[in-house]
Amino acid sequence: MKLAMQIGYAGGFAESVAQVQALEQAGMDIVYVAEAYGYDAPTLMGYLAAVTERIEIASGILPIYTRTPTLLAMTAAGLDELTGGRAILGLGASGPQVIEGFHGVAYDAPIARTREIIEICRKVWAREEPLVHQGRKYQLPLPEELGTGLGKPLKIITHPPRPRIPIHVASLGPKNVEMTAELADGWLPILFHPERAAGVWGEDLASGFAKRSPDLGPLDVVAGGLLAIGPEDEVRGFRDFSRGMVALYVGGMGARERNFYNQLVQRYGYEAEAREIQDLYLDGNKREAAAAVPESFLEETSLCGDEGYVRERIAQFADAGVTVLNVTPIAADLAGQQRLIETVAGLLP
Repeated sequence: MKLAMQIGYAGGFAESVAQVQALEQAGMDIVYVAEAYGYDAPTLMGYLAAVTERIEIASGILPIYTRTPTLLAMTAAGLDELTGGRAILGLGASGPQVIEGFHGVAYDAPIARTREIIEICRKVWAREEPLVHQGRKYQLPLPEELGTGLGKPLKIITHPPRPRIPIHVASLGPKNVEMTAELADGWLPILFHPERAAGVWGEDLASGFAKRSPDLGPLDVVAGGLLAIGPEDEVRGFRDFSRGMVALYVGGMGARERNFYNQLVQRYGYEAEAREIQDLYLDGNKREAAAAVPESFLEETSLCGDEGYVRERIAQFADAGVTVLNVTPIAADLAGQQRLIETVAGLLP
């Protein structure tokens, strides 16, 4: 099992860089750089490439609607060159509020688009022949009737160091998870509940694996949560740090009838709680929405306790298929985070 962390999207580049450098030395394997509607992810990823040596640098995630498929491929190839083969292309659909509200692009056919983008990226990196793709959502070159008619098949000018850069996909819905299991190198499920994940996604994953090419190898599953080690009475309160995030996603990320995260929490068995969180959040009662997040859910989706408890939680995540433990280390300072990561690295199977 590898160890990963997520950099938030609220800014603070200098602090984030210092954290990544310190935790790389402590044993962190992968850092995922988020992109929502703040700064772009590749800028920070490129800077991290210059000041790190071993850690893999992943986008977590680049929204598929904000760039053309070939630009996604070019960006990943450039980052892979900068890092010496340490780049991961993390992709996701984001949601209608961000894509249509901030980018002004129609949020349509996320699964079909992701499937075609994966195919196009791998064609670009392989450089086996000039790029041609005639899909439902993307046509390369653009057909004459849709443009000037002057487009022609091209190869990427540069030679990517790796013909297959890992692609990780953030997905939650049944068909999207099935597509991820079929085509991706890694899966990024947010709000992952190790004990209930199989009941929610087991059939979808199995359907995707049945169509998966043996050339792809196993699918990495990247999931985890808040991480703190100490006596129960000291670390119990750390779980509350994720209340606001859970309330935001379950209550406010999407319209009332189109919130993927709310639907997921309902599928975990928290139907009434998910509806209450959403009602409170959409009515403007964000603090009350956070308070309504069940304590049991916070515990079940985190790793906060004494060392023995954390070891048991890691085993539960591993039993659920997690191969990359994605954590948010909670400590008083950066030195404390380093010690925490060093400890957890020694607990991984």
